[in-house]
Amino acid sequence: MARLATVGRDGRPHIVPVTFAADGDVIYSAVDAKPKSSTRLRRLANIAAQPRVALLADHYEDEWDRLWWARADGTATVLAGAAGMAEPLELLARRYPQYRLTPPGGPVIRVLAERWTGWAGSAR
Repeated sequence: MARLATVGRDGRPHIVPVTFAADGDVIYSAVDAKPKSSTRLRRLANIAAQPRVALLADHYEDEWDRLWWARADGTATVLAGAAGMAEPLELLARRYPQYRLTPPGGPVIRVLAERWTGWAGSAR
């Protein structure tokens, strides 16, 4: 899991948990069948208005030397249509077995990471 941070037209930040798969500096996340409060997702509207986003993945354990986080800052686009979503959905299905049984209907969010930052509690 990761958290996708977007900003709306009103300047307000919006952050949601997402599944993701990375291919080098490109990260994909799809709108899937998990229950949502609305089909008009704020993250999609925010990306249309302001494509600058951040994705944060992290790991927590009680042993703090095992903590880590990684953040990708970049530009997002929304992909729709079978041709544009095929490869990203395949990457997501390789990472999440649930998507093999119930492929996401999309759309797919594509983030081109322009800056990576991170931290780890130890060098293990």
